Amino acid sequence: DTLAGKISLGKEITLDNIIGNSDLIVQTKRNALIASRSTSTILITGESGTGKELFAHAIHNYSHRKDYPFIVVNCAAIPETLLESELFGYEEGAFTGAKKGGKIGLFEFAHMGTLFLDELEGMSPALQVKLLRVIQEKELMRIGGDKVINVDVRIIATTNEELRDLVKEGKFRKDLYYRMSAFPLIVPPLRERKDDLYLLTEKFMRSSGADFRFSSKAKKAFEMYNWEGNIRELKNYIEFLGFTEEKIIEFEDMPLAIREYY
Repeated sequence: DTLAGKISLGKEITLDNIIGNSDLIVQTKRNALIASRSTSTILITGESGTGKELFAHAIHNYSHRKDYPFIVVNCAAIPETLLESELFGYEEGAFTGAKKGGKIGLFEFAHMGTLFLDELEGMSPALQVKLLRVIQEKELMRIGGDKVINVDVRIIATTNEELRDLVKEGKFRKDLYYRMSAFPLIVPPLRERKDDLYLLTEKFMRSSGADFRFSSKAKKAFEMYNWEGNIRELKNYIEFLGFTEEKIIEFEDMPLAIREYY
């Protein structure tokens, strides 16, 4: 069942789970708390690996919808025809292979809760039109159906890309962009919050059981690195360095990307 793993009451994630004391991340957390109290759709932008999904969970958990479902959908990972039936459901006989009795969609499952649309830029123009209608009218029709179904769902979406550029290129609907941007939240990349580098490192060392320290050259290279993969890349590298079981990490022990950047 393609719904498996998407429906939950949301992980118990709060803003305290988002590690960092830098001015940038403190302000981002403050903005997320304000966003949680609003009823607007929220567009979370930021590079891959910055922790956008953590913010989405936290916003849901601080909102009045916290006791209702938090449903995750990756718009870029599901083919268009399947994504449509997943989101809107379908009636029996709507298409070849449709289940007997039809199927309820994720919008209906998320009623009173939050629908988290990850990688929104991956949604086709045709589905963008249907999404806009649900946001505006708070109603939908299942595929093959003729009955209007009312839904009360809060949309939180993320994107790794600059949607304004996609709008200019005609790849993303302008009206949906402005509707989604009612409350924009920008998650900063790790290279802009280097003050948090060692706080995050300590967290990942604890969670992975790693126990090491850097030599002076390794430390300098670690701090200079641009972290294009952001927090996800940092986590992977700390786990990798922990597996070496070296107590002191020399420059030569560092991942190739860090050595080459230095």
